Amino acid sequence: MSSPEAENQLPAGTVADLPAVAPQLRSLRRRASLTLEAAARAAGLSPAHLSRLETGQRQPSLPMLLALARIYGTTVSELLGETVAERDAVVRGADMEPTEAGGWTYWPAGAPGRGMQALRVHVPHGSQGDIVRVHPGEEWLHVLRGRLRLRLGDATHRLDAGDSAHFDSLTPHRIAAVDPDGVDLLFVHTLLQSPTAALCLGPITGETS
Repeated sequence: MSSPEAENQLPAGTVADLPAVAPQLRSLRRRASLTLEAAARAAGLSPAHLSRLETGQRQPSLPMLLALARIYGTTVSELLGETVAERDAVVRGADMEPTEAGGWTYWPAGAPGRGMQALRVHVPHGSQGDIVRVHPGEEWLHVLRGRLRLRLGDATHRLDAGDSAHFDSLTPHRIAAVDPDGVDLLFVHTLLQSPTAALCLGPITGETS
């Protein structure tokens, strides 16, 4: 079975005669805050091959478009330059269903398919751990209730209600609830390709205070 990178020709099922594909590939990769190297590695391609796709020197096959759409957190239609349906500007809290993962609770706080993903998050006490998160993108968080311990690189910060933090996700980071009742956050990140349960906020175990 050949890898996506081996598809250098234009076999059956290849997307051809679509000049919008190349600029869209580059634009959506940048919107997802991914370097050429990081995106190529996730897609099983070499950076040179992905670069050729982005400059129109190669045309991607449909399986390759599906893989890139997943990585960039978008749809094949958007990769092909098709018009995206208008999104609602207002998100009603009553319409948002919570998602639970390992004791953490997430509520969507923004429209899907945007360059930023917004969430309201409840972080329970004791769900910290030794795993440090490092990934492309930016993060912004705001403490709504409770107190948060935020580790950025070698520094540790305590954030109270009303405090915020904005940082590059390539900085090793970890968060923890200080109080027994946990902490409630507003959280915005630029990592569209990450499912909610796998965010850098995801539950991890084993840390001591």
